Amino acid sequence: MILYPAIDLKDGNAVRLVHGDMDRATVFNDDPAAQARAFVEAGCEWLHLVDLNGAFAGEPVNAAPVEAILKDCNVPAQLGGGIRDMATIEMWLSKGLQRVILGTVAVENPDLVRDAAKAFPGHVAVGIDARNGKVATKGWATETDVDATDLAKSFEDAGVAAIIYTDINRDGAMGGPNIPATQALAEAVDIPVIASGGVSSLDDLTALKATGVISGAISGRALYDGAIDLATALAALKG
Repeated sequence: MILYPAIDLKDGNAVRLVHGDMDRATVFNDDPAAQARAFVEAGCEWLHLVDLNGAFAGEPVNAAPVEAILKDCNVPAQLGGGIRDMATIEMWLSKGLQRVILGTVAVENPDLVRDAAKAFPGHVAVGIDARNGKVATKGWATETDVDATDLAKSFEDAGVAAIIYTDINRDGAMGGPNIPATQALAEAVDIPVIASGGVSSLDDLTALKATGVISGAISGRALYDGAIDLATALAALKG
């Protein structure tokens, strides 16, 4: 199971939100590229980046720090937030991003997801952010009546590389991930599922790995707060 350290970008800084609330942001580093380098030096195999402003704006906003991270770090990175058309997908992949994460458009324009996955095999993931099992879009500000599992199943034949499943109620709250919901989703589809939201201890990571069906986990606040030591966690997950 791959551990993805998270760098969430707001106004050019690396921050963490609580429950996706932009008004409840804690700045952890005003140099996101330096933060990324620290994660890489600790041994991470991937980076998980989110353009929080972009998720609300519907277009890239924190492009400069993302580009700095891509330039400075020699590990693959995935990015979500404000990626809602083919031109933006092509732009990011041309700059060295390994994987784009399509969230809002997965609900509003699923054909784009299919077209992008076909055009760029292995480089397109779907971000499914859910509150009480229902998908939320536009930076989690818009509630839908779309069931998370139904949305995942609708892309079963699309060739997407992964599904990033975030339980919004757990995100940034350090209360542990929603393992039953994430495991159920992973068992419902053949697409690799990455868990996000609430991963706050080594025990959480080992419990996710123990399901045998979850392919990755994203952690942010716990790494910044020191609740998870990245190097120790990476070693444990390889063991």
